[in-house]
Amino acid sequence: MIVLSPPARVCLLLGITLIVLAGSGGAFTAPDLTALYLGWWPRLVMALLAGGGLALAGAVMQQALRNPLATPTTLGVVSGTQFSLLVATVAFPGLVIVGREWVALAGGAMAMGVVVLLAWRSRLAPVVVILAGLIVNLYLSALSIVMLLLHQEELHGVLIWGAGSLAQSGWDGVAFLWPRLLLAAPLAILLARPLDILSLGDAQARSLGVSLHYIRLAALGVALFLAACVTSVAGVVGFVGLAAPTAARLLGARGFLAVASWSVAIGALLLAVIDLLLQAVSASSPLIIPTGAMTAVLGGPLLLWLLFRLKLSGKPPLRQRPVLPSSRHGSLKWGLMLLGLLAAIALSLGTGQALQGWRWFDLAHAAAMLEWRLPRALAAGSAGAILAIAGVIVQRLTRNPMASPELLGVSGGAALGLIGALFLLRGATVPALVIAGFIGALAGIAVVILLNRRSGFIPQRLLLTGVAVTAIASGVQSILLAGGDPRGQQAIAWMSGSTYYVDITAAAIIAAVAIVSLLVVPLFSRWLDLLPLGAAAATGLGLNTNRSRFVLLLVVALLTACATLIVGPLSFVGLLAPHMARMAGFTNARSHLLGAAGLGCLLMVAADWVGRQVLYPQEIPAGLVASLVGGIYFFIGMRRL
Repeated sequence: MIVLSPPARVCLLLGITLIVLAGSGGAFTAPDLTALYLGWWPRLVMALLAGGGLALAGAVMQQALRNPLATPTTLGVVSGTQFSLLVATVAFPGLVIVGREWVALAGGAMAMGVVVLLAWRSRLAPVVVILAGLIVNLYLSALSIVMLLLHQEELHGVLIWGAGSLAQSGWDGVAFLWPRLLLAAPLAILLARPLDILSLGDAQARSLGVSLHYIRLAALGVALFLAACVTSVAGVVGFVGLAAPTAARLLGARGFLAVASWSVAIGALLLAVIDLLLQAVSASSPLIIPTGAMTAVLGGPLLLWLLFRLKLSGKPPLRQRPVLPSSRHGSLKWGLMLLGLLAAIALSLGTGQALQGWRWFDLAHAAAMLEWRLPRALAAGSAGAILAIAGVIVQRLTRNPMASPELLGVSGGAALGLIGALFLLRGATVPALVIAGFIGALAGIAVVILLNRRSGFIPQRLLLTGVAVTAIASGVQSILLAGGDPRGQQAIAWMSGSTYYVDITAAAIIAAVAIVSLLVVPLFSRWLDLLPLGAAAATGLGLNTNRSRFVLLLVVALLTACATLIVGPLSFVGLLAPHMARMAGFTNARSHLLGAAGLGCLLMVAADWVGRQVLYPQEIPAGLVASLVGGIYFFIGMRRL
């Protein structure tokens, strides 16, 4: 038993009072008792059950892994359950009806298994576990968008569910959820003593006869079951499992039973209060705000706050691979890259499928084929080159080989700015969208830099901060896209990185931006050669580090906004191309920039062609193809941590 401080008692009392008052108000404002009984009250009970279940799952995960950031959301479990339910809805709809919680459990277990596999060599170090989980989230989100684009009719309404909708049309959801939570809660209680022993450390736990692997496996199984059941009914509700246990510990809870008990109470009240407030806002506004998306927006700052309470070292997150000597085989490297780029362009322009089968380039149909294929190849290649240049700048600026515009919140901020302009400005022009994206990208990277400036840009913390900022931006995007606006489908297609609607004018503009970038950015080569040496060394060599960083950040924001307008916010080209260039021996700044630009162009042209052919006549957007390939590369890099 714990004794709560007076402020804690006041907070809990206010939460309970708000729910009671809202219930009384709902009784007066409901059109009739039937609507109240079948709509309002089931939604309130669902919020209480879902919040309590996710909070308990988070408390169990944190105790089992001895990681204050471990939750179903941060470890990729929720995204895994969502993706598995999407796949089952399309391929095995009967299975979803019979046992959707088991489908969700399989997806969550898959995601958790990938995270554990990636972090196993680091002995499940907290920062590596969380970084792996957040990257799994991004990867599964890309796969979910692919499913949504390919099966729009079957997955109608999935945006609202995926954003965490607690709306109910009866008591079926509550009747499904409460017995399963009642089954899992006693199992968590039975694990209380072994979990308390785990908190003493692995060595002491073994000396007391506790089997670490079996206890952790059992605890994670209970947490997975809780998260899967909640997600299968309520959709993706983020960060409740992080906020509730954290609040319980801050309020004085010690020991697993005390933390778990108060986490359940706080999580239930927290989600119910947020949902009630959103209902009040939605009643006076046409905008539908999904509860799960709002919890992600509110939970992102909490994640940022907790990140800076972790003790992290400045160890680089990835061992550098040996590269080819830059002084040898220089002409051969450039020649091979140019040959590969020409081959990718020839493949993209000269081959493709049609209703009659594969068609090869012929002079009789040359004009028609080029009219359709040239703008797409030109736009994809130019965007790839631009993102690669931005990635080189970010990696050298932060001295972090795992940094990229996609992982540091730059692309997320640009996407948020572009979507905001699309929804707020009627008939927004391309220059207006670029300006909005530039402002969003600049805001995203500015937040990351400001939050990490005092800590010396520790690589792991920098990455985690960027992904947390991306999570906040994704939550806001979900709110905008789930409102039923017809522009939402256009935004989804654009966010996936499709070049389908690119015409020759837009392609020429983005190509001009790429050419200007290739001409201008190498002028900053000296800055990019000196900044990786550290602020003291760069200053000693005559470089004004503050001014150079500010100018480079502006360049990154502008380039990312332009590229994001074409290939969406998540392609991983800004991570993959600079790595490939470095491995090929392009080590100094100038060659690194040009080599990465060429490889980024090659990757995106190839991704656009593969996306057009692999599921013909349907298409996978080039940005998603690149993100799937880049995500696999990132997972391989994580295995070397």
